[in-house]
Amino acid sequence: MTTTVVLADDEALLRKAMAALLPLEGDITVLAEAEDGEAAVRATLRHQPDVLVIDLEMPGVDGIGAITAIRRAQPRQVVLMLTRHARPGVLRKALKLGVQGFVSKSAEPSHIAWVVGALHEGQRWIDPDVSMLALVDDCPLTDREIEVLRATGEGFSVADIAVRVHLAEGTVRNYLSNAMRKTQTRTRHEAARYARQQDWL
Repeated sequence: MTTTVVLADDEALLRKAMAALLPLEGDITVLAEAEDGEAAVRATLRHQPDVLVIDLEMPGVDGIGAITAIRRAQPRQVVLMLTRHARPGVLRKALKLGVQGFVSKSAEPSHIAWVVGALHEGQRWIDPDVSMLALVDDCPLTDREIEVLRATGEGFSVADIAVRVHLAEGTVRNYLSNAMRKTQTRTRHEAARYARQQDWL
């Protein structure tokens, strides 16, 4: 039985890779791709896929916001959420919204394809590592904030980071500013050092 999906992820390379690999790993047809939360809502409502595969952290409307909007129009939409760094509050919000699956973004395409099929058959799935992180992690940073801080710690400039993560420089600065506020530091380099000391990177 073929499973239709919409892929929503602002990381173009990862999204394109999944779009190419998932059909090879399972009986999956990718109906559409979305680069942000708003596009995810439009694509899901238009194509009504069996499973929406959506990134938790995206610019503008994030995964939670997109799912909230989709649920209003399509309450029974099956959702698989991808995350790098699940936090307890976010996991609880997603579960309350009825998200059926959570998988780490570092998972193998074959595993993601298997979970997509399982969700389509009515099962639920939360990767053990995602579940454990959500239970024990107290990191206040979002996935994107962690990503730009990690690049900062590696010595990249804001311009270099923007190219690496496929975002505008202004957006990168916003993520860095948020991270500095949350870590109560004065510079992005201090924020990166602090986050690394806390084992958040």
